[in-house]
Amino acid sequence: MKKLILITLALILTACSTGAKSEFDRNQEKWQNAHVSHYSYSLFVGCFCPFTEKMPLNIEVKDGDMLSMTYTDGISISATDPEFEFFARYGTMERLFSELEADLAGSADEVTVSYDPAYGFPQTANIDVIKEAVDDELSLTVSGFEALP
Repeated sequence: MKKLILITLALILTACSTGAKSEFDRNQEKWQNAHVSHYSYSLFVGCFCPFTEKMPLNIEVKDGDMLSMTYTDGISISATDPEFEFFARYGTMERLFSELEADLAGSADEVTVSYDPAYGFPQTANIDVIKEAVDDELSLTVSGFEALP
């Protein structure tokens, strides 16, 4: 009887670990299958950073390239601005997925993500890089997504 239970348990665990896609993978696939090549969205980046009062960013993307990135007051963020490199990590849905994938794979101690039900892109993400550290948390909120012609 013990053998039967152990074999059944082994089969169940094997079935759970092979072929089952994670929530991240399912949503990334949903985004890819949507084939949205031109879109805009607002991105709120929450952290212990000096620029949070200028949030959200308004971003337009076409064919995987950022066409524009502006603060909520309409001021453009260019590649020469000091914060550009930080923001650019989240400047397209593909980049956002890439950063979250690294965080979920162990770059961060704790990550919680919710996804858009229609397109699969990350709507909110809360990232705690070092659980015991203070002021290293990052939150991302995508809103106002619009597929463009």
